[in-house]
Amino acid sequence: MHIHGLGVNVRDIEKRIRFCNYLSVAQIFLQDNILLNRPLSFSDIKPRLLGHWGSCPGINIAYANVKLRYPHMQFILGPGHGFPALQANLYYDGDLIDIYPEATPNLHGLEYLCKQFSWPYGFPSHASPMTPGIISEGGELGYSLATAYGAALGRPEKFIVALIGDGELETATALGSLNLNRLLNSRHNGHVLPILHLNGYKISAPTIYARSSERELLNLFRGFGYAPVIVDGTNTEEFQLVLANITPETFIIMQTPKGYTGPKELDGKKLEGNCASHQVPLPKAKSDRKQLQMLQTWLESYNFKELYDEFTEKH
Repeated sequence: MHIHGLGVNVRDIEKRIRFCNYLSVAQIFLQDNILLNRPLSFSDIKPRLLGHWGSCPGINIAYANVKLRYPHMQFILGPGHGFPALQANLYYDGDLIDIYPEATPNLHGLEYLCKQFSWPYGFPSHASPMTPGIISEGGELGYSLATAYGAALGRPEKFIVALIGDGELETATALGSLNLNRLLNSRHNGHVLPILHLNGYKISAPTIYARSSERELLNLFRGFGYAPVIVDGTNTEEFQLVLANITPETFIIMQTPKGYTGPKELDGKKLEGNCASHQVPLPKAKSDRKQLQMLQTWLESYNFKELYDEFTEKH
């Protein structure tokens, strides 16, 4: 489906998001049976589950939407603990294979990527300098926007996207960086597009901005000289319409539920749309039959084999 007048295929974006969501989950949980060619067993699950799922869906949504419209963008990820999503996108675009030859666009590459995530001598659970294009450790929050403006300084040809976590925006560094909009917005510098990922929760509680009204949020960013716009991240068409009409002052507030497309609840406890999805939402999938089945259902919901076949054909 193409958006009238914009030439954008919404289904292509949504397929990519599904692909990267699946791969984000698989990296956290799976050491074998990556394509679910048989029902999951406990032996398919990693012995130690370490990673952050909750912000991954929003990262995948932002990356896929912006990458389609601005393929040469530079993407700066504030919530670097959502590394499975960033790594999934780097794999999808073929950016990993230049550094890691085993990250091939086939089953071997998928198995390599998933097993090596958060694995001894493999990939870390957070973004790190081991990742192509990354110079800092992804567990530290606050300086993504400052880094974006610094990268744009004196480089008018650059288009830089800074995805800022809503918990990250509570830091003094992130708030102070909002002032840079007034200092660097000129024809001598690159374009910085800030995107606030408003998923509502940090590791154990709601964020300040999740409990702010839309009026408060909009007025906050207007006060720093931005032209803020709120976007439903689950609506690809709406997101693309906003991206097609950005200005140097645009500040996108992207709303998605925490842990979007993941399990809804576990043992009566809300997961999606709650801080309980921040890290590993099914922590006993290695030993609990119910959680293992929930993981199976979760992974099957992305219909990954269809996406995988299209992906390998393109490459």
